[in-house]
Amino acid sequence: MNQSNLHTDGMPLAERMRPKTLETYLGQTHLVGPDAVLRKAAESGNLPSMILWGPPGVGKTTLARILAAKVKLPFHQLSAINSGVKEVRDVIARAKSGGMFSGRAILFIDEIHRFSKSQQDSLLGAVEQGWVTLIGATTENPSFEVIPALRSRCQIYVLEHLTLEELESLITQAIEEDVMLASREIAIVENDALMRASGGDARRMLNVLEMIVQSKPTGPIAVTNQAVKDLIGSADTGYDKGGGAHYDIISAFIKSIRASDPNAAIYYLARMLEGGEDVKFIARRLLISASEDIGNANPTALVLATSTFQAVERIGMPESRILLSQCVVYLASSAKSNASYMAINAAQSLVQETGDLPVPLHLRNAPTSLMSKLGYGEGYAYDHDAPQCHSNQECMPEGLEGRRIYEPGNNSREQTMRTHLKSLWKDKYGY
Repeated sequence: MNQSNLHTDGMPLAERMRPKTLETYLGQTHLVGPDAVLRKAAESGNLPSMILWGPPGVGKTTLARILAAKVKLPFHQLSAINSGVKEVRDVIARAKSGGMFSGRAILFIDEIHRFSKSQQDSLLGAVEQGWVTLIGATTENPSFEVIPALRSRCQIYVLEHLTLEELESLITQAIEEDVMLASREIAIVENDALMRASGGDARRMLNVLEMIVQSKPTGPIAVTNQAVKDLIGSADTGYDKGGGAHYDIISAFIKSIRASDPNAAIYYLARMLEGGEDVKFIARRLLISASEDIGNANPTALVLATSTFQAVERIGMPESRILLSQCVVYLASSAKSNASYMAINAAQSLVQETGDLPVPLHLRNAPTSLMSKLGYGEGYAYDHDAPQCHSNQECMPEGLEGRRIYEPGNNSREQTMRTHLKSLWKDKYGY
């Protein structure tokens, strides 16, 4: 990249290093590599409207600009933060009438997930008619943040975090090719902290590198882990309580508990705590997990999760992290059963399938004389008066006799329950 003729005064390093062609574009080979979908589309000159979904700093805006240049279409950029329906309609009107746009144009909307439904609706006609080719960029899951009508008119392409090798290559390229950095004596002694600080975000990594260089106006510069820590403190966790990372991490957290991996579960707990997650939100999820994933394999799990929720309400941070850690380790290390969860799912499906079947008369309440005359409650057997507190009376509606819904889990406690139920019901439910 020859930057000798660029005007770089005041321009951040990340902007100076922004590639201009697919050949110099870093990463995303699944989209722009040889014979990849976006490279072939650009080379054919026929770009579809699309949503580029990926984390910050992986090249969404850069890719949009390169694609527009490749197909030689006018490029207009709007930010969903400071643009509304008026700005969108103005761009579309100019695209239709010519003016600054000759024929079709690329309309790039950064952070399109921030557009409201009405703002996204304003794009539909122009995309449908082909007046503009829309390229939207988002860090959030478009399944949740982009309206279905717009999603159906766009291809969705997922951009991935840059790999360690790609980030290291970018550092080398910046030191060797950037006009300002090439004039300095820079040695990368250690890059672990720099990589952690980047979180896979090339823009953030280059910004930190530039800050280190600027912190020492003269003389040689050694980039070390300590230099990065001194400059920016601890690494950014990349956790957004309202964003996609929130859902990804809480999902990984619960699935680690379900997988009986306390090490991974504690790690994701730490990710949430460092990101400032509400401890009551975490405690609520532990309550659900204690019942859904452990259930009667260890009923004490729900007791502990309930106590934990009550305790963190009263204590708050930072001490609540200890209570949450104790509960997480216990739940992750416990025997597992989803039998109760599966049972209620099966029961609800059965109700949806069979409708409102009449309750057997002997199980109905009879608070009035009329109801007694109609047979409500007649023949009911009080189970506590029967041997083993079991009367063997039919409790299912007619047509569902003997239908098994609860399947005990494969753990010692619920196998004991299975044995007990079989001793009561014999072969009726097949236990």
